[in-house]
Amino acid sequence: MTPRTALGALHIGALLFGLTGVFGKLAVSASPAIIVFGRAAFAVLALGLFAQFMRQTWQPLKGADLHRLLLGGVLLAGHWVSFFIAVKVAGVAIATLGFASFPAFTVILEGLLFRERIRRNEMVLVVLVSIGLILVTPAFDLASEATSGLLWALLSGLLFSLLSLTNRAGGARLPAAQAALWQNLVVALCLLPFAAPGLADVRAVDWLWIGLLGVFCTGIAHSLFVAALAVIKARTAAVVFGMEPVYGIAVAWALFAERPSLTMLAGGALIVLAIILSSRLASEPASAAKPATQNS
Repeated sequence: MTPRTALGALHIGALLFGLTGVFGKLAVSASPAIIVFGRAAFAVLALGLFAQFMRQTWQPLKGADLHRLLLGGVLLAGHWVSFFIAVKVAGVAIATLGFASFPAFTVILEGLLFRERIRRNEMVLVVLVSIGLILVTPAFDLASEATSGLLWALLSGLLFSLLSLTNRAGGARLPAAQAALWQNLVVALCLLPFAAPGLADVRAVDWLWIGLLGVFCTGIAHSLFVAALAVIKARTAAVVFGMEPVYGIAVAWALFAERPSLTMLAGGALIVLAIILSSRLASEPASAAKPATQNS
């Protein structure tokens, strides 16, 4: 894969990730539990085929790996369920932008959990996301669908941030595709008891959307991301994936007439800007920051 094709693969992956909320909304008769179960099950199949095709050598699992993958799978399940609840309640745009707040959660949680100093420019990131979320929400009324949907989306972003930190704490011993497959398997097992009673009532067309969600928006999108990272810098990849909310909102606008207001567009622009800034901050070594003066 050349750098040019890798960049194209990243944009396709970002588009597929951005369609997550769209496919979730299309599966109108399926509950969030069924959508997440189906997505994870189809993703396991897609990632397994990807691993066979790429002839990847996987590492044997140790006890610490199993604990981390189990925790990661539970966090991933909660992240997806809360995201699809947000989609059902408030629509694709608010759900996608609310979830996009996860870089701000990551900055705060990294400082707390890893005892890392939060730099001034990282606090700017948090402020940008906060202002963006205020603009995205039409009115702060807990009884309104927009507000409750945004709160579910924020929970989704928080759980995704915790998932990222869990994977960071475990290091990079396992290949990304292997870790993703096992975490998706945990998701499917976690959601099976909740999804099983309603599986027989899901329409065939909704299974089609769920299958596309699992194969394309999870398995293939993740595989493209992993393959492109062998050629493209992580910093570039993160900037490209900052386009994910833009793709999702644009497609939802075209399909469902979910036309965002000017204030929502302004808030979304601030959140996307924060995502791009966070990717640049992640590429800077901590030592590059100016040391803080200590008070005696």
